[in-house]
Amino acid sequence: MDDTNKRVLIAFALSFVILITWKYAFPPPPEPVPPKPVAPAVQAQPSPASRSERDPGVAPAASKGAPAKPAPPAPAVVLPVQQGEKAEEIVVESDLYRVTFSTQGGVVKSWVLKKFADEHGKPLDLVNGPACETLGFPMSLSLADEEMSKKLNSAFFVATPSGPSLTAPAKLDLAYSDGKIQVKKHFEFGPGYEVRSEVSAFDGQQNSPIQVTWPGGFGDHSLPPERAAFADHAAFQATGTEKVITESLTPSFLGGLFSRGTDPTNAKVDVSGPLTFAGLEDRFFAGIFLPDSADQAFHLKRLPWTPPDWKGKDTERPRPLAAWLGTAAPKPLAFRLFVGPRDTEILRAVNPPLDRLVDYGWFSFVAKPLFLAMHYIHDHWTHNFGWAIILLTVVINLAMFPLKLKSIRSAQEMQKIGPIVKGIQDKYKDYKFNDPRKQKMNKEIMDLYSQHGINPLGGCLPMVLQLPFLYGFYKVLDLSIELRHAPWFLWIKDLSAPDHIYILPVLMIVTMFILQKMTPVASADPAQQRMMMIMPLVFGIMFFRFASGLVLYWLTSNVVGIGQQVFINRMMPLPQKVPAPPKGQKAEK
Repeated sequence: MDDTNKRVLIAFALSFVILITWKYAFPPPPEPVPPKPVAPAVQAQPSPASRSERDPGVAPAASKGAPAKPAPPAPAVVLPVQQGEKAEEIVVESDLYRVTFSTQGGVVKSWVLKKFADEHGKPLDLVNGPACETLGFPMSLSLADEEMSKKLNSAFFVATPSGPSLTAPAKLDLAYSDGKIQVKKHFEFGPGYEVRSEVSAFDGQQNSPIQVTWPGGFGDHSLPPERAAFADHAAFQATGTEKVITESLTPSFLGGLFSRGTDPTNAKVDVSGPLTFAGLEDRFFAGIFLPDSADQAFHLKRLPWTPPDWKGKDTERPRPLAAWLGTAAPKPLAFRLFVGPRDTEILRAVNPPLDRLVDYGWFSFVAKPLFLAMHYIHDHWTHNFGWAIILLTVVINLAMFPLKLKSIRSAQEMQKIGPIVKGIQDKYKDYKFNDPRKQKMNKEIMDLYSQHGINPLGGCLPMVLQLPFLYGFYKVLDLSIELRHAPWFLWIKDLSAPDHIYILPVLMIVTMFILQKMTPVASADPAQQRMMMIMPLVFGIMFFRFASGLVLYWLTSNVVGIGQQVFINRMMPLPQKVPAPPKGQKAEK
């Protein structure tokens, strides 16, 4: 096998490793931020409760520019005082969620999805309570006046209705007024995962520009650090575009650089409207704002936070991802909020559809049919996603068997003339790669292939055709919320989590070695053969921290491959090798 063929084979062996580590090794390139609208006459000035650390969160102040003939100010409205006496909790509940409000600040203290549990088996709360105690709770307000924001977020609101619990569909109004400013928060809960909201701050003459925040991070906060490190990110889509832009503001796997090339303490993203949607998400859940008007802007920043039992370095403190939605216009802020699972059917039912949040990548045309096939097998036959993965893997490998057979035949033909190829290479081994005589070596090898009717790429191309299936199935197993906490067999209680006792990865390494030894190698080069034997170990080490569902797929594929290889070796014995030319022959100078 010549140098070019070696590189093709090695490149394929490494390609899947590169694909599945790409999202961990390199952050996505910065995406163009949608252009700012021309209509609003005011400019956002982000600044939250602590300007030094949370500057994206304060609502923009009104523009200082005045028209040539200003209109006379509207007469001030006398605002009635409306204040609560103490902090009370109000629970809004449906079959899908349980949302707990506090009348102190009119904020959300917890947002539990009733059909899901966290890593400890407790009800899944998407609000990071300990972090929010310091950074602020969801639905906190941010105004241009920082002191006023602090006052409103600690004031006692009056709830209507005032009962301790409500059952969806329901409406909840939270109001506060000190005679100088009147704040209203209106929420409408339906039967699904959506909540309609309108928030306003009125000073007696006009509404103030305002923002609502989700500052303490989003998602399953019970995950261990190694699984949560790259789980949370933001997603937004500009009106009129089809691409969903994701932003994590997370240090890259290599080098610790932020995706936007900024310092960790200052990294932020500001996105002006018009927006289709914008919000936070983790691997399996999403909290998405759906603006009612085109002038609403979205801000994103990581905020430093010290957990109560933190004993690590100050530079390694957690930095929850925080988001703000606001408008620069002096009017109420109206929006819908989706808080629920990243289930494609549920996301598709939202208006506008949010199913593009589940991105299967380059080979989505393969991944989506695989996802549907896995669901069909689960729903109609196995009723267990582990066995569904195994059965679907067997079907995929059987379907690809003709390609594998073609690849094996090509490799056997290459093995047959391997000694002759080695003899030609030995003739030119003393010459450098850029020596013109190396081109003559390549020509002799290609002529040899032509004499024996061998396509040098015949063994690689069938393998390359399998790559979309490998990557597509990887994305399906990585993103499917159906695998979250889905058991398989004995010790595997969660197919979306790594195997905590490492049995599956070890079995995967062993079966890869066995399959590697059984498979004929086209090249007789010992160095190349040794390098290919290292690949099972490389894959195995990497898969130790991957979801057990993905490891199960790869292990099953190896076992099926071993069975296929036994059949091939019995039905297609290795051909008689052509003897090599006598040693000592040198290339002509």
